[in-house]
Amino acid sequence: MTRKTRNLKMKLGHKLKQSRRLPLLTRLRTHQKLQQNTFKRDWRRTKMRLESDKDD
Repeated sequence: MTRKTRNLKMKLGHKLKQSRRLPLLTRLRTHQKLQQNTFKRDWRRTKMRLESDKDD
């Protein structure tokens, strides 16, 4: 960990896990009432708000 602190790496990992698509089994189980993940984020369009951005 040269530049990233442990807390920042943990937050980035959490955001990475959040940004996955909704499982197909979940869509089928809810009869497609849940169709997309609301936390899905594209790395170009939506930037994350992290505490390290305040330093720049």
